[in-house]
Formats: sequence, structure tokens, C-alpha cells
Amino acid sequence: MDEPAAKEIIRWQYEPPYSFYNMMETADADEDIEELLDGSYFSVSISGEGLAGFGQNAQVGGGRERGLYLDGTALDIGLGLRPDLTGKGNGLVFLQAGMKFAEQIYHAERFRLSVAAFNQRAISLYTKAGFLPIQSFVHQCGETETQFLLMETRGIKVHP
Repeated sequence: MDEPAAKEIIRWQYEPPYSFYNMMETADADEDIEELLDGSYFSVSISGEGLAGFGQNAQVGGGRERGLYLDGTALDIGLGLRPDLTGKGNGLVFLQAGMKFAEQIYHAERFRLSVAAFNQRAISLYTKAGFLPIQSFVHQCGETETQFLLMETRGIKVHP
């Protein structure tokens, strides 16, 4: 991830209920950019389309507080697709490409992710890709509580 990509990503605006993922509304822009440049994020570009999304090694605070990531048996991933590319059937290819990249870079054999429970579109995608729900937890951010679902691949290869 480089600074121009980070500055573009923080301006992405998703429609409700996905506005939950809008960075400019949730924190200070400089903090968001700093996080995107911390070395755990990768930007994804498509030839002729420009910046299409990002991936990261990700865990959610509420899951960390409950000790859900301590076993070290899976790579915790997070991803974001540019708002105008969502809901159009691009998710599976994007997810599979990210997982293939993570396998090569991190030698990951299993993947785990935390998804907001209201995000049925993403849960459907992850289920289609072979992820199974294993647990749920609550993440507290300020005065807002959000229910998350922890899903993992259980050691199966989920991409071609």
C-alpha cells in the first residue's frame, strides 16, 4: 500500500448499511492513512480500472479481547472492494485472488475472517468460497456495539 492509494481508499463511501465501513466517518483521516500504511495492507489494482480494493492481515478488537485469534492456526484476513465494484459479482474473484496472494506471501493454509453480522452479502460470499461460521462476538467502538461472525476455511483450499 502506498500513500496515494491510502488517500483514495479513505475517501471511499459505501451506501447504507455498508456505510459502517466508511473510513472518513469513523476516525481521523491521518490516523486512517497511518493505519493503511502500517505494512499490513496491500492495495489491489486492475489494469485499466485503477485501484480496485485492498487486503490486510486483520483482526477485530472484540475478537482479540475474547482470545479468539490466539491459536495461530489461520491467517486472519480482511478485504475491501471499491464501492462501485460491490454487489456486481466481483467479490469471489477478488477474495480468491487475495487468498492465493496470501498463500504465496505468508504460506497460509487456512484463512479466518471477522465479518459484521449485518453484512449478509459478504457472509454469503464467504460461505460460497468455503468459509464456515465458527463463533460470534461483539465489538465495542465508542458507544456502538457491533455483532461479528468469525468464519474460517477449516484447512480446505477455497480457490482454484
